[in-house]
Amino acid sequence: MDDDRLYKAAMEQGSIFNKAIYYIFNIIEKPAKVFREKIVEPMRSEERPKYYHRRYQRVPDVGECRVGDQVCIHEANEQFKRDRQVDANILNILHERQLECEFYYGPYTPDANEKCKHLREQWEVAAGNFFTKYGDLGMTGSVVDAFMKQKHRMIWERRHGPVGSGMKQAEKEGQ
Repeated sequence: MDDDRLYKAAMEQGSIFNKAIYYIFNIIEKPAKVFREKIVEPMRSEERPKYYHRRYQRVPDVGECRVGDQVCIHEANEQFKRDRQVDANILNILHERQLECEFYYGPYTPDANEKCKHLREQWEVAAGNFFTKYGDLGMTGSVVDAFMKQKHRMIWERRHGPVGSGMKQAEKEGQ
């Protein structure tokens, strides 16, 4: 349809130059268009992937690995390292958003404190969660160390309540 309109426009103007340009353009464009419509587009799937980074399949956690299964533990450790990098980058992005907001409204001004409060709270919660999971492990901390840290934290919370609230008082005997 579009080609017919272009053909009529080229022929009506009557110029030899316009007709030559139309034919040369079609000699180059038609085979490419037919190749794309008949071969390339049918081979493509309807839904294209929406991500632009490498995707790894999730592997079992270290808690799901059998005792002595070094391959499973290594894979879990590699996934743990990737997850730590992702979490660190998310934390960095949240911190940059908070700083940009404060710089926009002027640092140390009441306006910045009011308008950037939600970003500061998001960053503080994320930083606390990051430290809960990865804190005190160091750079060489492995998935086994993190798993033991999680286990010890769960035991502490079962016995004494949330971490940071202190130890429970010894219950009175007889009650």
